[in-house]
Amino acid sequence: MTDRHHLLVFGGTFAAVGDGGDISGVRGSGSLDGLFVRDARHLSRWQLTVDGAVPETLSPVADGDTARCVLVPRGGRNEPPAYTLFREQAVGDGSFIESLRVTSNRPVPTTVRLAVTADADFTDQFELRSDHRTYAKSGAVRSRQVLDHGVEFGYRRGEWHSLTSVTADPVPDGVEETGTGARRLVWTLHLEPHGTSELTLRVMARPHGDTRPLRVPRSPAALNQQLIRMEGDFVEGVAFPTGWPELAAACARGLADLASLQVRATGPDGEELRVPAGGAPWFLTLLGRDALLTSLFALPYRPRLAAATLPALAATQATEAGTDAVRQPGKIVHEVRHGELAHFGQVPYGRYYGSVDATPLFLILLGAYVEQTGDTSLARRLEPHARAAIGWMLDHGGLTSRGYLVYRADQGGLANQNWKDSPGAICSADGTRPGGPVMAAGAQGYAYDALRRTAWLSRTVWQDQTYAALLEQAAADLRDRFQRDFWMEAHSFPALALDGAGRQVDALASDAGHLLWSGLLDKEYGELVGRRLLEPDFFSGWGVRTLASGQPAYHPLSYHRGSVWPHDNALITLGLARYGLHDEARTVAHALVEAATVTGHRLPEVLAGYGRDTHAEPVPYPHACVRESRSAAAPLALLTAVGGA
Repeated sequence: MTDRHHLLVFGGTFAAVGDGGDISGVRGSGSLDGLFVRDARHLSRWQLTVDGAVPETLSPVADGDTARCVLVPRGGRNEPPAYTLFREQAVGDGSFIESLRVTSNRPVPTTVRLAVTADADFTDQFELRSDHRTYAKSGAVRSRQVLDHGVEFGYRRGEWHSLTSVTADPVPDGVEETGTGARRLVWTLHLEPHGTSELTLRVMARPHGDTRPLRVPRSPAALNQQLIRMEGDFVEGVAFPTGWPELAAACARGLADLASLQVRATGPDGEELRVPAGGAPWFLTLLGRDALLTSLFALPYRPRLAAATLPALAATQATEAGTDAVRQPGKIVHEVRHGELAHFGQVPYGRYYGSVDATPLFLILLGAYVEQTGDTSLARRLEPHARAAIGWMLDHGGLTSRGYLVYRADQGGLANQNWKDSPGAICSADGTRPGGPVMAAGAQGYAYDALRRTAWLSRTVWQDQTYAALLEQAAADLRDRFQRDFWMEAHSFPALALDGAGRQVDALASDAGHLLWSGLLDKEYGELVGRRLLEPDFFSGWGVRTLASGQPAYHPLSYHRGSVWPHDNALITLGLARYGLHDEARTVAHALVEAATVTGHRLPEVLAGYGRDTHAEPVPYPHACVRESRSAAAPLALLTAVGGA
């Protein structure tokens, strides 16, 4: 997202609008503007004109849950504006609503011709990525139908059918064709001297397969009140640190963002659930790894997230192998998409299993949930799913045959399938990418923790002592192997990964901090790693870099090779505290909180890796999700790790 776009989020719906509240719908820019529901753009153009001209933005849209701006007709110093437009917009569940207030600044009656040009291109989100891919859509048909109160846009391709309706109060004087497929709703407003006229426009999106009865709230203010109540419910009752107001503010902001990032999912028995989405704008859907880590961070404060995430992922757990190499029995899903391209199999992400670490994280969260809440009913209900997940780790995952969790590049999908999943993220210090199967370090830590936690569930909840002993032995063996094969004596640091031949991939990377979180390293090794992560090449002053600077592979604006990720740092902070490195944990926590303070107490998905010694404020990463669930929950993990220190 560029700074020209402002994001409004409500559950599985988001809108990105410009400074003046318009949507241009430009394609091929690699950015998103429009109204999006379930991976499709249901409003691709939304442009206001007054007396045939685009008004000037006097007060642009600011960050917030409601978009407000002030517009005036263009003029000069000696031509004060004849009228002022006050524009307010908000999104709801599958809806977008705008109120327009036009106030005359003249002492005589004034006539104003106002028009809103609207269109819905129903473009799939994957078509808007800057990867230059094109997708055939044979037989696709778009339609426009004038309604009594506005216009309805339709899209049909085979069995796929989506609608967007635009209605207005008062009813427009006319709905005009534009020659482009868009439609222009027009009003002629007669304003008394210094008089005011108001319009309300409502947009309702009906994605394919969504048959729920929906109603657009009466105004942006009503929608905003609904969102405030949701956010208040998430924040209420959490004991924020009184001695560290900046951390308290970051926690409150994060919980409020989590409230708006909940998307619908279904449990094993068809029950409707709300789970954390990955993030907006690109990942407003269920991502297994993201939902699990978010739920883990929030577990001591909002266990309801885990209670929804676990059954939602159990319901999508693979039960058989697919023709694609990444779907295997027992594996937890990486990504669930609902768009047209996923529906027709043109992208592999309808249910995509390209994650080596979602499955162990599922087991970690299940064990942690029982330990935190004392509620054993969910562990009993999901026992078959947990055993299937263990089965995947031991069998298809590679623990038995290779000694480690292994992934292979997926042609057409993800080359890397750990949390650093960009194409070049797993590399040697010189940037060389490993060939063949990859055994990423962080995933082995998750596997170790998953085995131990599931062994504990087996002993205490399932009453299966034999199975528990098997898992405990598997965990101990993994720990011994890891420290033998991954530890780089020359660096006193673990390798980022092993390649298919078992050779160390020697980049110095932040994933070592995840090994502290999972407890995989012996105390001596853990303390060496923890202190090393706080040295200047790793620690930017805003957090620990994904890759230590000074290595040829390092780049401060790379997605995973030098940037600073809040959720990565949250795991590192929890790990530092686990190994008794409390001063180091506080250093990282303070850096993240200070970064959040600069950006309105909200942590983005990722920051650039530039050092604080040369840049007094954190440098944004150019393509980061503006709101991301793991980053929203990261302050809660910091609170767990260091308290109010």
